[in-house]
Amino acid sequence: MARRKKSRRRGPKTFRILNALESLTYAEIIARGTTGGGVWSFVTGATDLAPMKTMSLDMGIGNGSGGDALTSWDGTAQISLGDLMTQPGQAIQEMAGNFQSNLIPMAASAFGVSVGFKIGRRLLRKPIANINRNLVVPALGRGIAL
Repeated sequence: MARRKKSRRRGPKTFRILNALESLTYAEIIARGTTGGGVWSFVTGATDLAPMKTMSLDMGIGNGSGGDALTSWDGTAQISLGDLMTQPGQAIQEMAGNFQSNLIPMAASAFGVSVGFKIGRRLLRKPIANINRNLVVPALGRGIAL
C-alpha cells in the first residue's frame, strides 16, 4: 500500500497589529524620504507641482550655439498623488532626486526601526502575550493579535 503524503498543518492566519505598525513606519520613512511628506500627505496633498521653467544660459560667449538649458522646479517641495497623476515625469524625477539625496538617512532610520521593534518585542514579550490572551482574543477573536 502506498504511503500517504504528509500535509503540513498550518495555524490560522492572524493579523498582527505590531507588524502593521512596523510596516506603516517603514512606509512613512520611504514616503518622507522620496516625496517630502508622510503617507497621509502623499495621498491627500494638494496638486500643486507647476510646469518646469527653462532658462537659457547663453551670455554671448562661446561658439554661438545658443547655450545650454537649465531647468528649475516651480511649485512645492512636497510631491502628492495628484502631482504624480498630473505631472508624472516631473514628479518621478523629483522623487528620484529626493531618494538619492535621502538614501543614507532613510537607511539609518529603517535600521533603527528594525532594531527597535526587535528589542521591543523581546522585552515586552510577556506583557504582549498577556494583552493578547486577556484583552484582544476575547474582544476581537483569534484572527487578530497584538
